[in-house]
Amino acid sequence: MRKASGMRLTNRLVAFVTLIVICAIFVIFIGGAVSFRKLGQDYLTHYLDGVVEVIDQELADPQGSQAISRWLPKLLKASNVVELEVGSSAGVVYAFEGLQPLSDRSILHESRYELEHNPGFTVTMKSIPPYTEFTYSIGAMSSISLAIAIIILGLVWGMDWLRRQLHGSELLEHRGRLILAGRVEENEVGDEQEWPATASLALDKMIAELKDARQERSRFDTFIRTHTFLDQLTGAANRVLFDSRLQSMLQDQETHGAVILIRITDWEELLADKGKAEADELIQDVGGILSNLIQRYPDTVLSRYFDAEFAILLPQQPAKEVKQFSNSLMNALDRLSPPAPLEPDNWCHIGVTYCASGERRGRIMDEADMALRSAQLQGSNSWYAFKKDQQFEDARGSVRWRTLLDAIFSSGGPVMYQQSVQLVDGTPLHRELLSRIRDENGMLIKASRFLTAVEQVGFNARMDQCVVTKALHMLKSEPITESISVNLSVEALLEKSFVKWLRDELLQTPRTVLNRLSFEVPEGGLVKHLDAMRPVTRMLVGLGCKLVVDQAGRTIVSTHYIKDIRADYIKLHRSLVREINLRQENQLFVRSMLGACADSDVQVIAVGVENAQEWQVLKQLGVNGGQGRYFSPEISTEHDPAGNNNSRKLFGKNTN
Repeated sequence: MRKASGMRLTNRLVAFVTLIVICAIFVIFIGGAVSFRKLGQDYLTHYLDGVVEVIDQELADPQGSQAISRWLPKLLKASNVVELEVGSSAGVVYAFEGLQPLSDRSILHESRYELEHNPGFTVTMKSIPPYTEFTYSIGAMSSISLAIAIIILGLVWGMDWLRRQLHGSELLEHRGRLILAGRVEENEVGDEQEWPATASLALDKMIAELKDARQERSRFDTFIRTHTFLDQLTGAANRVLFDSRLQSMLQDQETHGAVILIRITDWEELLADKGKAEADELIQDVGGILSNLIQRYPDTVLSRYFDAEFAILLPQQPAKEVKQFSNSLMNALDRLSPPAPLEPDNWCHIGVTYCASGERRGRIMDEADMALRSAQLQGSNSWYAFKKDQQFEDARGSVRWRTLLDAIFSSGGPVMYQQSVQLVDGTPLHRELLSRIRDENGMLIKASRFLTAVEQVGFNARMDQCVVTKALHMLKSEPITESISVNLSVEALLEKSFVKWLRDELLQTPRTVLNRLSFEVPEGGLVKHLDAMRPVTRMLVGLGCKLVVDQAGRTIVSTHYIKDIRADYIKLHRSLVREINLRQENQLFVRSMLGACADSDVQVIAVGVENAQEWQVLKQLGVNGGQGRYFSPEISTEHDPAGNNNSRKLFGKNTN
């Protein structure tokens, strides 16, 4: 894969031109120095040749040879000759040695000449090279200095001109680097000064098309999920999604709840008399009433089960709360005026039944239908509950829950369990911390049962603060290879005081610890409050923590948030994973989610894997990792505070 150059184009061009100019100046300087030296040598040789010629002529004259000792020293001194020796085969005829001091005699230029008019005589001279004693002179070197200054000024001006001409290219290159860094949304449209303009416009067009393609892909994925799992008229879940959620709840351990069926009587007559438009309007009104009433119950599923029948799944609610909800539901529907030919006092009926772990889904729906038929026999708008021995009457109210939770927080917080998450190749990813609390009798209560009460009494921030504190303590005391994932509620993250506490706590934690900490946020609340959650998620990622989107697929939402918040992992809701080898619609949903994550670095994790058949199908679909009892059970952290032994148990199973 090609990598972007570390040096900008302008800097490279400036460096190249500067190097070329410096090299040219250096070559000219070296050539000038060599030429200057050669001219000096030629001048000295020519001058000494003249001196030797005079000596040769004077020695040929008998009278001149007698007077040579009088005039020759002056000539030699004027000619910078330090030593001179005239000799023949008989010996030295004349010798001269100057008295001027020399710091280094090795610089002397020595030459030897044969006398033309005096055969057999030789002259040996040692002279000072020319320009040896010269120093820098402004007058002498002014032209060269001026030339160098002009070259430097021209180079500076040329570099500035080149930078100005290539400023648009720098802008385009800088924009390209930001896009490669993942900041595409911030650089969709380039600056007008970018150059070449054709490349800038082409990049703008491609980014716009890419954005539109991503949005179209998100819309298409949402279209697939909504047409697979949602009713197009009311926006509620359809029968496929309702049956899947009910089956998943019944297969979980220690779960219970209620199924409520609402049926509109004489629907066919209304459809025949008033037409589909008015009938659909009544369906929308009923769906709106039901949707508003279930808002106070988390994890509730509202479904348009048949054309004139709605189904509601109320998980983890006691019989007393179910009865109150049924009464509220009946009263709200009574206030609705149905169109003729429906009778205002006998047009809707409700059937209620209770369910718990281990029961069959078909039996539960038959019980709800029998209860609904019993309500119809009463001849008026009414509801009826199927008689069952187990109706979960022993339930705590808000006051009892608040008292219990206060005691839990005062005694050190919830009991922490952990379950491993591993990648497809068997590499451990992290351990997810799971909260449990003990009731007055010392029995463990799972998070699915008490988190609803935590939200009702407003203790989300206290619970999350306690869990985060325990997780940081575990990370600081464990080996650096261990990673931990912590669940955070959206309600707590919407509180400014909790976010401030979390920020301060993370800022006081070493970076090496934060790199091993992941935070899981539910998908439904994240998308619902995306604008408020965006700065919080950026803060967590900026501090070095991993971001995990949990319970993906529990609600049908757009997947455009994946590119927005830059999550590291997405965990599929366990209802999608349960018996996925038998449910084609769930496989379609998982494929859609994987397609939405294809253009990003997000890894998809399947939660709730129970057997090898589910894991095999999930691997074929392309998930990146898994979590569930198939890999490891939920293990308490209290038995091994350091987590060393547990980690070997957690990550000991090879599922390749």
